[in-house]
Amino acid sequence: MSKPWFAQYDAWVPTTIDADKYKNVVEMLLQAGERFADNVAFSSFGATKTYAEVLSLSRDFAAYLQNEIGIRKGDRVALMAPNMMAFPVAMIGILRAGGVQVNVNPMYTPRELEHQLTDADVDTIVVFSGSTGTLAEVIENTSIKNVIVAELDDLLDLGLPSPPVDERLQAPVAFLDAIAAGADMEFVAVDIEGDDLIYLQYTGGTTGLSKGAMLTHRNLVANIVQFECVAGDYIKFGEDVVVTAIPMYHIFALMVNTLSYFKFGATNVMITDPRDMPAFVEEWSKWKVSVFTGVNTLYNGLLHTPGFADLDFSALKICVGGGAPVQKAVSDKWKEVTGRHIKEGYGLSETSPILTTNPFGMTEFLSSIGIPFPSTDISLRDDDGNEVAQGEAGELCAKGPQIMKGYWRRDDETAECMTDDGYFRTGDIATMDENGFFRIVDRKKDMILVSGFNVYPNEIEAEVAALAGVLECACIGVPDEKTGEAVKLFVVKSDDSLSADAVTQYCRERLTGYKVPKQVVFLDELPKSTVGKILRRELRNY
Repeated sequence: MSKPWFAQYDAWVPTTIDADKYKNVVEMLLQAGERFADNVAFSSFGATKTYAEVLSLSRDFAAYLQNEIGIRKGDRVALMAPNMMAFPVAMIGILRAGGVQVNVNPMYTPRELEHQLTDADVDTIVVFSGSTGTLAEVIENTSIKNVIVAELDDLLDLGLPSPPVDERLQAPVAFLDAIAAGADMEFVAVDIEGDDLIYLQYTGGTTGLSKGAMLTHRNLVANIVQFECVAGDYIKFGEDVVVTAIPMYHIFALMVNTLSYFKFGATNVMITDPRDMPAFVEEWSKWKVSVFTGVNTLYNGLLHTPGFADLDFSALKICVGGGAPVQKAVSDKWKEVTGRHIKEGYGLSETSPILTTNPFGMTEFLSSIGIPFPSTDISLRDDDGNEVAQGEAGELCAKGPQIMKGYWRRDDETAECMTDDGYFRTGDIATMDENGFFRIVDRKKDMILVSGFNVYPNEIEAEVAALAGVLECACIGVPDEKTGEAVKLFVVKSDDSLSADAVTQYCRERLTGYKVPKQVVFLDELPKSTVGKILRRELRNY
């Protein structure tokens, strides 16, 4: 069946892909490792490991997991670490042993960690030394029996200090010791099918406790092949340099930067602490970077960091934004500095993650999440599940080989998020124009109702972001006696002289009356997740 977005595909993009091109992700990674054996696979703090070294180390770790711990196909293994050399080595080892990786945010609170480890029924965790204090707080309330501790300097040998391991943990094993032991152990390759689980990817839990999206090997193979088809000649196999500042435990960086660019033979430059912007810019300056991914706030932060505009961007070809809307003001400035616009994409943990992106061959910026990936169908539905008319807003529902198997041990919630005809309900409200480009107008829960009119925060934020003197902004709905709800806007200034009246007047000139913020509050910074997404729900505390 023809779709309106097919006409917008770049010439090299097919309408469908083979989701079974590889039997599993491990097969794909091993083939890439052999093809690019001598290439640098990962760089951390200037120390590097080749593809051959990564495969060898991951083999030894997999052997340790199989022999010493007894990991078998389907067993969950948690990985709780920032972007550091141990992460990809541990990950590939877990997958080669047949394990299902449970990605854990190293910044989690004890409560969040306990819930995730208990929910996933995990008995083995690979944890960054700096997160062992959190683990020690809750380990007795979980099923964890095996603790493997990774330090910042592991596999680097640079003498980097790492936070001490919490003394409350009983007999933790050092990651390097596990690898050394595994080198003398037999490794048995595991027969992994496409329908077998690869990750439990926990959602943000904005509507309650986080849920584990069950992602399969086939889901990830499909999304990687889809991405490869869409990027086309923008990929230079064995030559690309990709900067990974988004956490690798996040599905965006996991699928695009970590897995896809490993398949493509790229050098992956890992940024452990992207909040240290001067150090980030210094690291970037050492490489001929060709690919960068990030969220809007990360792009904006770099643009406001001294020295960034002076870097050499001659090799930069791909800049992808996801996780949150890319604002036109930010993309315009990025283009001015680097020569490239930001390609906005869209997806969720449940969709491995990418569903849509703007065409890579498009040179201008479009305030849109783009068009669906090959083999992906999107349908906009009303509250009764009926497709809405052209141009009308409806819940974005998606079908494709990258859609999760379901939520871990939550059949009721899985059923609730699927339509009768097999589409996944994203919870995001979108429109589609006549050319097949989609735009998110907002999440259902973020919509503000002013005197019966729907107000979407994204629209207001995109306008205000273009005002001189505004560094960042976000808005929410607050109770109002006259209108039911009113718009409250939070602004971080880059110019101290900017006043609330000036912001309000600017909005009056560009927005319909009911959309103009009734309150303007200045903050030193906006609350954000570890990935850099602005947390609107936390603004309700201000």
